[in-house]
Amino acid sequence: MFDIKNMVHEYFRRDEEGNVTGITTAVDKVSLQVAPGDFIAILGHNGSGKSTLAKHLNAILYPSEGTVLVDGMDTKEEDKLMKIRQTTGMVFQNPDNQIIAQVVEEDVGFGPENLGVPTEEIWQRMEESLKAVGMYEYRKKSPNRLSGGQKQRVSIAGVLAMHPKCIVLDEPTAMLDPGGRREVIRAARALNDVEGITVMLITHYMEEVIHADHVYVMDHGKVVMEGTPKEVFSRVEELQKLRLSVPQSTLLADRLKKAGLPLPDGILSRKELVEELKKLPMNRSGKAGRPGKANSPEKPLSPEGETDQKHAIIIDHLSHEYESGTAMAVKALSDVSLTIPKGQFVGLIGHTGSGKSSLIQHLNGLLKPTEGTVYIDGEDIFDKDYDLKKLRSRVGLVFQYPEHQLFEVDVFTDVCFGPKNLGLDQKEVELRAYEALKKVGFDDDSFYVSPFDLSGGQKRRVAIAGVLAMKPDVMILDEPTAGLDPKGRDEILDLIKQMQKETGMTVILVSHSMEDVANYVDRIVVMNKGSVMLDGSPGEIFTHVSELEEAGLAVPEVTYIVRDLNKEGFGLPEGVTTIKEAADAILALTGG
Repeated sequence: MFDIKNMVHEYFRRDEEGNVTGITTAVDKVSLQVAPGDFIAILGHNGSGKSTLAKHLNAILYPSEGTVLVDGMDTKEEDKLMKIRQTTGMVFQNPDNQIIAQVVEEDVGFGPENLGVPTEEIWQRMEESLKAVGMYEYRKKSPNRLSGGQKQRVSIAGVLAMHPKCIVLDEPTAMLDPGGRREVIRAARALNDVEGITVMLITHYMEEVIHADHVYVMDHGKVVMEGTPKEVFSRVEELQKLRLSVPQSTLLADRLKKAGLPLPDGILSRKELVEELKKLPMNRSGKAGRPGKANSPEKPLSPEGETDQKHAIIIDHLSHEYESGTAMAVKALSDVSLTIPKGQFVGLIGHTGSGKSSLIQHLNGLLKPTEGTVYIDGEDIFDKDYDLKKLRSRVGLVFQYPEHQLFEVDVFTDVCFGPKNLGLDQKEVELRAYEALKKVGFDDDSFYVSPFDLSGGQKRRVAIAGVLAMKPDVMILDEPTAGLDPKGRDEILDLIKQMQKETGMTVILVSHSMEDVANYVDRIVVMNKGSVMLDGSPGEIFTHVSELEEAGLAVPEVTYIVRDLNKEGFGLPEGVTTIKEAADAILALTGG
């Protein structure tokens, strides 16, 4: 399917006059072969060259050196480009970048129409493709009314309708909730298993690649590791040095093995881990610990003692309706009431469309409520005399898509924008920008590149730095780790947690990663259909497995492992949400 030989790709940096100021080698002498019908995974940290490599597979980019053959066709031959792009379909990270029509079936038919496929066959392909990804019943719907996972499946159907021999999925689940991720990966596996389509998956979610035929790991433009998932994920420490991780089942097994349990290398799934642990002699009680109970929305979790109302965020019976009074009216929030004490680290989770983003955009006045209000430090922020400029200097918001808040000519100037608008002198502005960029891991030589030349993960770091430079009292992060490699994700969240502890800053983290909220937050608020469904500590919330799954969510993989072990009579405590908690509980049964 693909035959890549000594492929090199270089990006040229130019000044305003177009003169070359530098060269970046994104892919460096890569050679690999992919057979028809394979399911291939490519892993690597941000900037490792994964996406650049992928864009050569349907001739979006051409190699600076070496050759790329797609089904025997050289991507450098212009007369082969249309055939190559029909052979290899691309699905990108954000489905909104690929969906252009007003109706699902029209969007899926767009590709075949541009290939000159007869009208009758276009409709036949549209029907086949939507059925293949489980979206046929939505064919008359507007894409704007679909969830993220549904949109991504429509994107895949649009590519599938062009009858490709291969589909390249470039981080297709980065922005999706757990239910949406399951939908997309299930659809990709079905296309590979049933239709025989070659699939190349680029992802930072390690659990998504355990069923791949072969895994390639990239670092600084080179392939530095390859093998089956079992072979690659057996090398835990090497992967961690490459800013990557392994599935939670593998990580837990590795931790238990280092503690002395005789477990094999390369355990990939919770089923494998449970089967191996069942073989070991353990003091099983047969009676699991009692589950915690999440608080009702009317009694939100708060620190001991009375909440200081003057130093809290109080959301008071908040409702919001988009396009109110029209036939297109949509109720995004319905009678939401919450109190968030100063200095708390809160995780806000919910399926795509549950109201999370609508809620947080009220907290710094970007949206105005249809009913209810928000109090910060005892003041109604929607009072006509309230100073919104002061509010936005105190409540910082990092958007889900970083490109929505990047606009300056270079990274440093962009990060300076916020503190400059606070009226600070130039020296203080530049000092804050420098400190913020260093905190998110930017090198000095990256300060003066255009933010639009950065990878998705790097853009996210710049967006976070821009808010950090304003030194807000409240920081709201809408999916801050989407698009980041595992090490980058941990670095950003460690930084936010450290700043929260040192400064007493209130943090609200919106996330689709159940593992992230389990590891970092003090409290979780679960949104569903515009309302608060559950409110409690991570240990309490993640005992509600069925309710969360019905709401399109999940629990951390390690929580599923503990549940499966308890079904086998292990008697582990409920509410386990982290690798350390699970390892300690299992080792306690062995006397370790």
